Amino acid sequence: MRIMMAAALAMTASVAMADDLDDAHRQAISGRDSYWNCLAQEYNSNKGMSGQDFTRHIASVCPSERQNFRVMLVDYLSMQFPGVDAGEHMTTANHAIELAQKDIVTAYIRHKGAPN
Repeated sequence: MRIMMAAALAMTASVAMADDLDDAHRQAISGRDSYWNCLAQEYNSNKGMSGQDFTRHIASVCPSERQNFRVMLVDYLSMQFPGVDAGEHMTTANHAIELAQKDIVTAYIRHKGAPN
């Protein structure tokens, strides 16, 4: 009887952890989408800037969306890979933010250089 209760408890805990991980993943995706939407708004509303000015501008915009994305991604990675140092998760999140900024700047510069 005790073994069955222990097994049931373990299964319940496993299901709860899976649900928490799914929730953390959804929140990380939502944070990413929110950040990208903010960057896209900046892209659309700053068409007159030079590529260099836009690059500097993008680095400073959307601070709350950027921080939310960072926190949600670190939280998800910490749950997904609990044995990995938290600093590595932060490095991964910061790299994801850098890539998002690089992608939006690259698109801006390419669009700016394209013939109308």
